[in-house]
Amino acid sequence: MLHAILLIIGLGGGVAVGSGFVAFISVLDIIPRLTQLTHSHRYVHAYEWALISGVMLYTLTDFYGMTIHLPVLFTSISGILAGIFVGTLAAGLTEVLNVFPILAKRLQVEQQILLFLMAMVMGKTIGSMLQWLLHL
Repeated sequence: MLHAILLIIGLGGGVAVGSGFVAFISVLDIIPRLTQLTHSHRYVHAYEWALISGVMLYTLTDFYGMTIHLPVLFTSISGILAGIFVGTLAAGLTEVLNVFPILAKRLQVEQQILLFLMAMVMGKTIGSMLQWLLHL
């Protein structure tokens, strides 16, 4: 009986998170906007399949507790690609929501918005590298 209750709770949580993720991606047109920013319209289906495949692969590895021990070179490349994906996804999201123009106007740094963006990018990059290198 306890297993049935846990199964229902887990399934309900998965459906809720999955629905939220799909709503987030589709309502905000993240993938089309990402292809527009990167000028890669012809790869829109590749982006969609990459997103679906990544979600399914991670779900399976997490569900079954699988681990893969790879050499540092492969994990470095994987980490760089994951970072690029998260960065471009965040860029697409902020572009859709017009976060930077609003923030720049409120901080009264409209003339220096490029410097503001580069400072944010460099801060995130340096922070991620420190976390990855020092395992903090």
